[in-house]
Amino acid sequence: MKRLIMTVDDSASMRQAVGQTLRRGGYSVVEAHDGTLALQLLEQTCVHLLITDLNMPEMGGLELVRKVRALPQYRFLPILLLTTESQHSKKEEARLAGASGWIVKPFAPEQLLKALQRLLPTDEP
Repeated sequence: MKRLIMTVDDSASMRQAVGQTLRRGGYSVVEAHDGTLALQLLEQTCVHLLITDLNMPEMGGLELVRKVRALPQYRFLPILLLTTESQHSKKEEARLAGASGWIVKPFAPEQLLKALQRLLPTDEP
């Protein structure tokens, strides 16, 4: 069974690029354009990892991370921020909110897949 990864980004082209990378890496993908939709989708499906942008309308990445961490079924879900932000203070704020990792855009596909390998158990792709 393929692992299901949720990607959350307000940029359709970024969702497409991340989705293609993940599918080539052997993962299944579900997409959301902001944190509000992501939370709705998380109520309907069980994902293995969440990748989110930081700056989005409606609900940004940090608020999404905090809300996901408050859900008992997702308390230990690996959450990766994929964003253009690179300030240490933002990374620390994300870590304190419950993020598991951080990648700065633009990203190399290999870099993203390597991060997923670190965050997910190795028994299956």
